[in-house]
Amino acid sequence: MNIKITRIDKSLPLPEYHSEGAVAFDMYSRETVTIEPRSMGRIPTNLIVEVPKGYMLFIKERSSLLKKTGLLMTPGFIDQDYCGPEDEMLLQVYNPSDIPVTIEREMRIAQGAFMPIEIAIFEEVEQIKEVSRGGFGSTGR
Repeated sequence: MNIKITRIDKSLPLPEYHSEGAVAFDMYSRETVTIEPRSMGRIPTNLIVEVPKGYMLFIKERSSLLKKTGLLMTPGFIDQDYCGPEDEMLLQVYNPSDIPVTIEREMRIAQGAFMPIEIAIFEEVEQIKEVSRGGFGSTGR
């Protein structure tokens, strides 16, 4: 799969898969960013990516992010049309601690994977089934 990509800062590396069996590529922080205690912040990835038709780009934190920094990251979906000149991907993180956390420039903090998608066509009906399955947590009773 050929992917068109723009780097904001050409001195930072292109995304790469770090093992032969890796399904996701690593993403780097373009800047040194400090996330204040009990607050959210956004970390620029240096990347604008054209996601191919029929795919989405799924982004999640690297497994080491929480252990190394204590930060929590919300997973994200990058749409096929999010690739304009100002559409750098940003990673949204939360610092639940009482101390500031600094992410250094060029730190690998997230990973991305291209995933096939289907676009739904919704058909409204009056009722789908005759019987309800049960409420939230009902299957564990």
